[in-house]
Amino acid sequence: MARKALFAGLISDTLDRPVPATYVGDDAVYVVDDDGFMRHIDSELVDRQVLNNMREMIQGHEDLIAEGTMKMLGQEDIFTKAMIESSLEKIDEQFDALLANGLPEEAKAWLGLSGFRIVIDMHGQVVSVEQPSAEEGPE
Repeated sequence: MARKALFAGLISDTLDRPVPATYVGDDAVYVVDDDGFMRHIDSELVDRQVLNNMREMIQGHEDLIAEGTMKMLGQEDIFTKAMIESSLEKIDEQFDALLANGLPEEAKAWLGLSGFRIVIDMHGQVVSVEQPSAEEGPE
């Protein structure tokens, strides 16, 4: 079981109610209100579903992600590209590190402000992941 709830504060249930995170012993859980019965769901179950969703979005777009990241960093050189591509190839290791260390509170706040939201059902199954999208504009 996970020690930290990766997406705490970013999850709601299918009735649009916030799903808080807490601990049962040392294990992080999300608490879903099921008509007064508080269901405690292992946070890793939910977090891995969201991370798998992100992996699927990344697959096949590694070149675009690397190019965009280099531009954002202002470092468009072959060494930076190789480093970014290497990180994308080892995405599962990156996700494991995220689960172990958690997201910084500033990152969670930014995700929330940008419109990122996860909806889960009472069993902890991810119903939807709402992600901010860039506005359409000239390329």
